[in-house]
Amino acid sequence: MTEAQVTELLMRFQRGEIELASVAAQLGGSATPATGHTSAAQVDLDRLRRCGFPEVVFAPGKTTLAIADVFRMLLAHGQSCLATRVPDPQAEELLELFPNGVHNSAAGTVRVETGGPDREQPSEARGRVVVITAGTGDLPVAEEAAETARWMGCEVELIVDVGVAGPQRLVAQQHRFADADAIVVVAGMEGALPSVVGGHVSCPVVAVPTSIGYGASFGGLAALLGMLNSCAANVTVVNIDAGFKGGFVAGLIARRTAASRVTPRRP
Repeated sequence: MTEAQVTELLMRFQRGEIELASVAAQLGGSATPATGHTSAAQVDLDRLRRCGFPEVVFAPGKTTLAIADVFRMLLAHGQSCLATRVPDPQAEELLELFPNGVHNSAAGTVRVETGGPDREQPSEARGRVVVITAGTGDLPVAEEAAETARWMGCEVELIVDVGVAGPQRLVAQQHRFADADAIVVVAGMEGALPSVVGGHVSCPVVAVPTSIGYGASFGGLAALLGMLNSCAANVTVVNIDAGFKGGFVAGLIARRTAASRVTPRRP
């Protein structure tokens, strides 16, 4: 565990939010349970230690009670929660069970934070992610990416509707994304925007193709192939409509970049 995670864990114990046994288990390393069992899931409680962030719930096919059980399991072990692709009626039910949860209807996400010192750090210690959309129709996927990066503790800014059909719009917003640690570019149609953005910045650009477009876009396949063929060397690509994956990868990059700024490497 990082120093911030240990501090957060101890503060949660001090506030009476978790039990001593849970604290001891998490600090004990090998004593930490790898899996927590609910009635419908086997929760990967060790993922935070291995991968830096807790398991995320993909909501389709799951009942509200099943999602809530996973959330409770994560929270009991001091881990924050995120569910994706949550329909509005199910999100409302989850908020009744977790009043401090945050629901983004456009993104289809529900997140429940644990708070703690990591989220109170200045933005330069948390990393900065900018999410850019080509069109307004790409906004749901972009919101999913943005909510994911917020859940990861990053500072997030969203820039909407700056596609290549009006190139002056992107240039006018360049001051908002020039200093980003990582950028997520969400685009449908021909998927050209990530290459244009990549040609303006020195940070990694995570391209997310969307299924927005007419027949020959083949549900986002044309945008995916266009992004994979980008001539901008700093552009990498995730799956069609994969806002969560784009936001998560950008969040990892941003957090590590920020950490290297505030904690210089030892000689």
